[in-house]
Amino acid sequence: MAVTAARAGDIAAARLKERIYATITLTAVVVALSETDHPEHLEAALTVAVTALGVWLATLVADEQSHRALTRRNATWAEIRTALHVSCPLLLTAVGPLVLIGLSALGALGLETALLISAGVEVATLFLWGWRTGLRMGNGPLSALISGLIDTVIGVGVVAVKILAGH
Repeated sequence: MAVTAARAGDIAAARLKERIYATITLTAVVVALSETDHPEHLEAALTVAVTALGVWLATLVADEQSHRALTRRNATWAEIRTALHVSCPLLLTAVGPLVLIGLSALGALGLETALLISAGVEVATLFLWGWRTGLRMGNGPLSALISGLIDTVIGVGVVAVKILAGH
């Protein structure tokens, strides 16, 4: 089956959606970890890795469940490959925090600092996606700035809700 330009655009949009969702989720996790009294490196790394893996697996299960509910059949191998391709950015979101936790374990910086830098990078990423979206919409740099700021505020708001709710 050939992938049309429209289908490729849908897949790219779905991948970005998954990455943004995972970014917000992992930002909440690393901020919560930074607020933990005396977190351990292994505990922090496992928490980040298991969160990313859990969100990824939940996404795959939800995709398959919704597919069966709507089509009344199991997904084909091609559809499963597409679902894996779309959802893999969920796992990539954990790479930055894991690298920083690893650097902290090597003594390059404190764990709390590494976790806060991770959260800051993730929030900055939300801004950049909003900025890029604003530019792609063609309304100029001011619109892009507003788009980036709105995405950042929404992302930070969701992180705050997740932290207040205990994840």
